[in-house]
Amino acid sequence: MTIADKAVLVTGANRGIGKALVEEALRRGAKRVYASTRQPLAHSDERVTPLTLDVTDARQIQGAVERVESLDLLINNAGLALYDDLSDHAALEQSLAVNLYGPYGVTQAFLPLLTRSRGAIVNVLSLSAIAAVPFSPAYSISKAAAFSLAQSLRVLLAKRDIRVHVVLPGPVDTDMTRGLQIPKASPESVARAIFDGVAKGEEEIFPDPMSEAVAEGWRGGAVKALQRQFAALVNAEPVNA
Repeated sequence: MTIADKAVLVTGANRGIGKALVEEALRRGAKRVYASTRQPLAHSDERVTPLTLDVTDARQIQGAVERVESLDLLINNAGLALYDDLSDHAALEQSLAVNLYGPYGVTQAFLPLLTRSRGAIVNVLSLSAIAAVPFSPAYSISKAAAFSLAQSLRVLLAKRDIRVHVVLPGPVDTDMTRGLQIPKASPESVARAIFDGVAKGEEEIFPDPMSEAVAEGWRGGAVKALQRQFAALVNAEPVNA
């Protein structure tokens, strides 16, 4: 999918990767960009339609659906990163609410529009979805669950001609990683790589130097092969006990 003349919705569009995705979609000639944020957003480009949307609020999700006329590409980017040690049950619940149930609820709500356009879904996750980060376990757990969600949706929605992409970035220079003294990719470079990956039809998109280092091993590895093997079971008849 190319972005020119398409309608794109980005959640978490007020900063970081989300903001960069909005600007990159505009640069690539998007017809309409729905920029969803929890607080009201103003943008100078008339192609941008701000949406007030907390991905954990079912009423706001439905309100956003009613304002979107058509949709070709849904980018589930909104996320939450907490630094925890798994001693606080609430931190895990909050992480799952935003990082797992958030994209699930938004995706389900926009499926009719995406089915109509034979569109695509992009879930922005993290390398922590495949290898847990020890100082942020609740985040890692929620991203791993969201990765499994995306794999499941990819197979189930293929019959509707809806493609599902997963983005697995390493550290990106955003507010979430502000205190980490480690090499980070810029949000702008990650946004460019995401749209390039969608255009190439990549199921998993590795958008920065750190993630690129594991891309080849992932695509040719046993886990990806098993994923394809399980996906092929979608048409298998269940065996009754």
